[in-house]
Amino acid sequence: MFEENIFVFILLGLLLLIVFSAVKAVPQGQEWTVERFGRYTRTLSPGLNLIVPIYDRIGRKLTMMEQVLEIPRQDVITKDNAMVTTDGIAFFQVIDAARAAYEVKDLERAVANLTLTNIRTVIGSMDLDEVLSKRDEINERLLRVVDAATGPWGIKIMRIEIKDLTPPSDITDSMARQMKAERERRAEVITAEGEKQAAILRAEGQKQSQILEAEGRREAAFRDAEARERAAEAEGKATEVVSAAIAAGDVQAINYFVAQKYVEAFRALATAPNQKFVIVPSEMSGLLSSIAGVGELAKAALGGGDGGRTPPPPAARQRPGAVSWQSGDASGSVPRSEA
Repeated sequence: MFEENIFVFILLGLLLLIVFSAVKAVPQGQEWTVERFGRYTRTLSPGLNLIVPIYDRIGRKLTMMEQVLEIPRQDVITKDNAMVTTDGIAFFQVIDAARAAYEVKDLERAVANLTLTNIRTVIGSMDLDEVLSKRDEINERLLRVVDAATGPWGIKIMRIEIKDLTPPSDITDSMARQMKAERERRAEVITAEGEKQAAILRAEGQKQSQILEAEGRREAAFRDAEARERAAEAEGKATEVVSAAIAAGDVQAINYFVAQKYVEAFRALATAPNQKFVIVPSEMSGLLSSIAGVGELAKAALGGGDGGRTPPPPAARQRPGAVSWQSGDASGSVPRSEA
């Protein structure tokens, strides 16, 4: 009886072992290959899967997520025989588990070596300046070439990036000096352009200023000429009127002009800025008498009078320095005293 119980327990254990070996739970992000007697039969997707015990077994467990692969550093010679040290990083993803498992051995090592050789090929076909300035172009060419080469392996190259490009120290020093010289050249060019623009603007300003000054002088000259023309016309009309009056026998006009010139000359003499001594008539009443005489002349001219034959005022006949009206001209002496 005890032996029978032992046999039952062993049988149950075997059944449980077979059941558990037939049930496979694949994690998310992975795919497992199934081999029957060493031959690939199918691929298990994430979730619960059943296989035939004893006949089938799990072959490879592959990650279907995007993976990162470090590309080791290496020295590369450029087209112009410059040595640069570079490394990189590759991103790839398995899209066909069966091909990735059975088309290539050691997938990551194969991708790394393929990327290394293509980095040497791409960088070796470019000059140093192109290598340092066209990193995006290098990445694009590497991606295109490596992806085409790894297609039969059931993987997809997502990105390849050059992490570091280090030229030799002497080339680095030369590049630093070249960059400094280039920046100094640009600074000088910008300074020269600024000075040029400033000189042009100053010249334009001077030109406009001279044009405005010339226009101002022309306008002023035109106004002065017009004023002189008007004054000449007025003087001509005045002379014409005086000539007509003289021709008509009216001598008051001449006396009027003589008195006017007398008053203007005395005013100019008195208001001269460099005059230290002022000469005035001995009696100020003489000047007042002359002004009174001018008033009488004006009254005679406006009121009609007696045709220009009005006798001169008494003050003009009695006081020295006054204007004599008897013969139609200006006569008499003007005594001067020191002011």
